Amino acid sequence: MKKVAVIGATGFVGTQVVNELSNRGYEVQAIARDASKVHQNENVKAKSVDVNNVDELAEALKGNDAVINTFNAGWTNPNLYDDFLNGSVNIEKAVEKSGVKRFITVGGAGSLYIDGKQLVDGPDFPADIKPGATAARDYLNKIKENNTLDWTFFSPAIEMHQGTAGIRTGKYRTALENPVFDENGRSVLSVEDVAVVLADELEQNNHIRERFTAAY
Repeated sequence: MKKVAVIGATGFVGTQVVNELSNRGYEVQAIARDASKVHQNENVKAKSVDVNNVDELAEALKGNDAVINTFNAGWTNPNLYDDFLNGSVNIEKAVEKSGVKRFITVGGAGSLYIDGKQLVDGPDFPADIKPGATAARDYLNKIKENNTLDWTFFSPAIEMHQGTAGIRTGKYRTALENPVFDENGRSVLSVEDVAVVLADELEQNNHIRERFTAAY
């Protein structure tokens, strides 16, 4: 597997995924709203595509061995819930239409469970990110019904955004439905190591048709 499309290639996560795959020698098709923001090189070629244009996106994805989706509708977007959910569903449709079977998508940590309850339903869950986290949880429930794609849904660590950015250790621990906590009771992973996790999953296929998470 050498040719991978990355959707949301200029975003917080997507930028790092493109870098990680390029450094591993993959041929990366970086898909973004504005391809001019992608740092292209011999391994990275960019294309501007609206993720809600299913036909155009499907055409752009054709010929790739896998798709990694890091689409985010924007945390300050007043229509975040609808835009994230609709965008995610349209991306899934486009991947199916393209004929690519392997699909890895990034959601949120809000759908992880502690003591049998999902984080997003907790009283202390941050209100500003709740619409996006709820949309990611609802999309996880939708993709579980897909029996066509070899999909994987990745929930980052709880403190991925506030975590140790700028650090790539290449080391992490994984779990399925519950957050991974360190000895201090924190669930932390740098965005650089999120990219490592996603690239490793692409290569190892440990979580076909299931959700997983990772942290230090």
